[in-house]
Amino acid sequence: MTLANKITLTRTFFGIILFFLIKHDNLLLLITAFIILIISTISDYIDGKIARMTNTTTNFGAIVDPFADKIIVFSCYLSFLDIKELNIPVFPIFLIIIRELSVASLRVLTAFENYVLKAEPSGKFKTLLQFISIYLIIIYLIIKNLSLRNPELEKIVITFSSLPSTLIIITSIVTIISGIIYIANHYSLISKQWGKN
Repeated sequence: MTLANKITLTRTFFGIILFFLIKHDNLLLLITAFIILIISTISDYIDGKIARMTNTTTNFGAIVDPFADKIIVFSCYLSFLDIKELNIPVFPIFLIIIRELSVASLRVLTAFENYVLKAEPSGKFKTLLQFISIYLIIIYLIIKNLSLRNPELEKIVITFSSLPSTLIIITSIVTIISGIIYIANHYSLISKQWGKN
């Protein structure tokens, strides 16, 4: 296994860890989760760079790398749902998961034709927005926990109390739109698989 793919698989493992760190809504665990999220984000850039520099790009990496991002996003979003104070609606997250699994399935389907569907600009923007929302919500949770010791921070918590749910709703809309664009741009290739008996 190439070094780049090892890094990708490690990032997948990080996603599982993030779920358990965030859901407990504990200051120390949230700070740890924030650090791991930063490491995951940096490693996402590094594994691609290593693969290109060493000429070790593989179909495995092209398919699994987006899956690693999805596992991180799913883990964080589902852990947010477990924190009742965030008041995050379930339906937008459900839509995000459906979109991501649908596009991921299409990637695997076209891989049978030895064709790797690469990320669209809209998809990259969607992923960026997803991670920005995760970072901001974790920061909000950290401030919320700090406000228990420093009442002056309580005003910030109250002011931005609707931020987590708003971010998730906006992100879900962008995610769905990017999925529609993705399918439209690759419809001819996808339809070849749908049309087979």
